[in-house]
Amino acid sequence: MEPVYEWQRVAADIERRISAGEIPQGGRLENERELADRYGVSAGTVRRAVRDLRDRGLVATLPAKGTYVR
Repeated sequence: MEPVYEWQRVAADIERRISAGEIPQGGRLENERELADRYGVSAGTVRRAVRDLRDRGLVATLPAKGTYVR
């Protein structure tokens, strides 16, 4: 069994929240610090999770604006 890293757990939960409509299309994700507090992880872990979601086309990050659901 392959290990599940913390960033994968965070990314999976954000993806679940998007699928469930908790974060609607066009909705803004919490900032890094808020997400880190929510999940009890470091900002670097959140950054890696958001990068994964961005790479998969689920979210888009606008500089100085935030990260939004696509």
